[in-house]
Amino acid sequence: MADKILIVDDEREIADLVTLYLENENFTVFKYYTAEDALRCIQEETLDLAILDVMLPGTSGFQICRKIREQYCYPVIMLTAKGEEVDKITGLTLGADDYITKPFLPLELVARVKAQLRRYKRYNTGAEPEEDIIVHSGLVLNIRTHECMLNEKPLSLTPTEFSILHILCREKGNVVSAEELFHQIWRDEYYSKSNNTITVHIRHLREKMGDSFEDPKYIKTVWGCGYKIES
Repeated sequence: MADKILIVDDEREIADLVTLYLENENFTVFKYYTAEDALRCIQEETLDLAILDVMLPGTSGFQICRKIREQYCYPVIMLTAKGEEVDKITGLTLGADDYITKPFLPLELVARVKAQLRRYKRYNTGAEPEEDIIVHSGLVLNIRTHECMLNEKPLSLTPTEFSILHILCREKGNVVSAEELFHQIWRDEYYSKSNNTITVHIRHLREKMGDSFEDPKYIKTVWGCGYKIES
């Protein structure tokens, strides 16, 4: 069955072009030019990924992302204006998994869509040759079902947040650099030393876990090196 992808962008040329490229890759695409139509689609269809333009008239892409995260954990990719770093940080904080800056190459967006779907679907296939359940100090990750519990209470994590926690738990006791986290999650070469994507996700993850930055119980920052969870 083809993966179902939502795209909403009021720039019709962009939405139409992206739709063409995605359909050529055999995705089922739900294309909309307004937030209102997209929000209806989110409730009526079982989606696998959403591509949201930040700057929409009326309801913004940020608001749509927030609505998605109230119910669903499938990947969200934000389309942002060139140089709008604040948009990227805001989107990631609200639960987006990736962003791409306009103007962009359609093939790059397709590649990012495939990377996000591979990672998201992997949790439901049991393809990784490792234990299905990871337990650490009140934290329980179910790799197959993509569920996370902390002190017997469920944590609602985005696919990217789950991936970061999964990697750090798997490498328990070892330091994992931001660059290594980035490449393990996105599997591409778009990382640069100024990239703050991982930093934003780590901060959001700590907030959800109630983990202190100054005296963390779980995710510790090793300055100049990366992050780790103590063994």
